[in-house]
Amino acid sequence: MNSSVIIVGAGPVGLTMAWLLHGQGVPVKVFESEPAVPDQLRASTFHPPTLDMLDASGISAELIGAGRITPTWQIRQHENGNSAEFDLGVLKADTAHPYRLQCRQARLCDALLRRLPAEMVEFSTEVQAVGQDDTGAWVEAGGERQGAAYVIGCDGARSIVRGAMGVHLEGQTYPESTVLATSRLPFEEHIPGLSGVNYIWFAQGTYSLLRLPDVWRISLHPAEDETPEDALTDASIRQKTRAIVPHAPEIEVVEKRIYRVHQRIADRYLKGRLLLAGDAAHLNSPKGGMGMNGGIHDAFNLAEKLVQVLNGGDAGLLDKYERQRRPIAAEEILAQADTNRKRMNTIDPEKRRAHLQELKSIAADPDRTRNFLLRSSMIAGLRRAAEIQ
Repeated sequence: MNSSVIIVGAGPVGLTMAWLLHGQGVPVKVFESEPAVPDQLRASTFHPPTLDMLDASGISAELIGAGRITPTWQIRQHENGNSAEFDLGVLKADTAHPYRLQCRQARLCDALLRRLPAEMVEFSTEVQAVGQDDTGAWVEAGGERQGAAYVIGCDGARSIVRGAMGVHLEGQTYPESTVLATSRLPFEEHIPGLSGVNYIWFAQGTYSLLRLPDVWRISLHPAEDETPEDALTDASIRQKTRAIVPHAPEIEVVEKRIYRVHQRIADRYLKGRLLLAGDAAHLNSPKGGMGMNGGIHDAFNLAEKLVQVLNGGDAGLLDKYERQRRPIAAEEILAQADTNRKRMNTIDPEKRRAHLQELKSIAADPDRTRNFLLRSSMIAGLRRAAEIQ
């Protein structure tokens, strides 16, 4: 047995798990198939409780320094600018960070890696097999078998750990694809009244705009007759963006990717000495920015219990991890993400107006706004999880 815990996957969830365990003296090894932390178009929203969790370590301060504080977010109708705007300042009694932070997830990974011994994380090392027996768990990686007391799968949608557990992802894949691109175009100069985060209906469908320090992220959808390859071309992205800001200058496409949205959850989070967290356990629509945050919350919950078990505590604590986190993923994260998607995919103008009017009425009432934002900012879900025994 080479380590007490082996983690498969060095994304934000796997590295958070490694950092938390290492900080409690647990021997940890992390295997990652990629050669380095990818600085690609991935998650960019940090919710208040996630920043609260990372605050004492100084990581939140680093992220804030590299990101953009977004105190408000909105849902709006493009053609007339009619909007419902939510101010997270109403949560100032509930969190030390009453705002969303827009920052690339790679900045979190960088901060975590600087806090870990270099030899703890092996990049360019694919895990070929995972297993367990009565005495421990193991992985085959880099041409050899390495053992541990526990193996944690933080290895995403195609998790090899989940496969070794015989666990399935229940749910669905949505039919539409999403094109995500970044541009330095100053959208705020062409669309008056934008917040830092905007979910927008327009005549041709829906799009979203999220502002990072140096770029705007724009989410678009392919036309009905477009192939994914055609939708990802610069020409297609520029054409769709031109429909939104027709009088803007030349539109520079800095980065781009296309993806399908999954709404799935593992039927189990642990089996014996194999465990799951993050995207290996649950996948959801990115609207609302809950995926990465939910995975980080998994890591904090599991790491606390795993340290107790490794120090001689009852192994049944790990079942409590599943009891506390799986219902929150199913009923808070996935359900909210699905609601967000359905609302923004509404095409009927009357239904859009009704949605917007209801949201405006919530935003106009401080008590309703606070309750609404406690859920959308993931605070309510964490409180509910803490009550589960």
